[in-house]
Amino acid sequence: MYGNLFFLLFLSTHDHYLMLQKDDLQLHFFEFKNLVPAENYGQIYIRTTSIENLYNTFIENKVPIHPNGNLAEKPWGQKEFSILDPDSNLITFGEAMN
Repeated sequence: MYGNLFFLLFLSTHDHYLMLQKDDLQLHFFEFKNLVPAENYGQIYIRTTSIENLYNTFIENKVPIHPNGNLAEKPWGQKEFSILDPDSNLITFGEAMN
């Protein structure tokens, strides 16, 4: 999935740790062996300064947007959209509206 978003492998020198990069954004992943996926989920919030461009890139590359996560202005002053990764972790992208 992350390859569809044009992330490239940045560094992977340690087992069970991975870093991906796109422009000036890095994602870091690590293994959590004691986690039971059926009982836990993850959530990530990523701030950006170009939310509409990012959203359009996802749409153009057929990245599924969460059914309740289309790009929208929120009452808390952010413009946001959300996706689910293959393990059902919620990834929300946001930009301040001020």
